[in-house]
Amino acid sequence: MKIFAERLKELRNEKGLSIKDLSTETQIGVASICRWENCKADVKGSQLVVLAKYFDVTADYLLGLED
Repeated sequence: MKIFAERLKELRNEKGLSIKDLSTETQIGVASICRWENCKADVKGSQLVVLAKYFDVTADYLLGLED
């Protein structure tokens, strides 16, 4: 999940978003995003889809399965 954490943080920073901003935009809790970025929890499938759509990337990219 380290790759997911790194890519999520990178994409968020590229858009100039704080964790709170991303939470507001995606309706995903701040605590969940913090846990993911700190490798403290795994992302659920439904939340992965929301993030992939929001950032216009594939779920495979977020999970590190493709570049």
